[in-house]
Amino acid sequence: MERYAWKGRIRPGMQEEYKRRHDEIWPEMLAVLKEAGIRNYTIWSDGSDVFGYYECEKGIAHAEKVQAGSPVVDRWNEYMADVLDLEMDPETGAQPRLRMMFFMA
Repeated sequence: MERYAWKGRIRPGMQEEYKRRHDEIWPEMLAVLKEAGIRNYTIWSDGSDVFGYYECEKGIAHAEKVQAGSPVVDRWNEYMADVLDLEMDPETGAQPRLRMMFFMA
C-alpha cells in the first residue's frame, strides 16, 4: 500500500461551501475513489489551507490512472473549481503529491 498526500487552498469566503460539498459528496464520486483503491481518505484544513491524505491499496499509479480516466472526477473538479485552488500535474491529471518526510507505524 502506498500513501498519497496533496495540498490546496480554499478560496476566500468559501470554507463553509467547501465543507458542505464534501458533506454531500456524490455517491458516484465515492465509487470512483473506491474503484481506484483509495482508502482512509482524510482532508484537513488550517484556515484556507487544505491538506489531503489517502492510502492506495492498488498503488498510486493505479489510483491516478482510474481518476484521470473518470468523467465523474472531471465533473467533480469542475464543480469544485470555484471553491478550491489546486495545481494539477499535467502528466497524471492529479494533484502533485507531497514528499513524505517521516512515517511512524
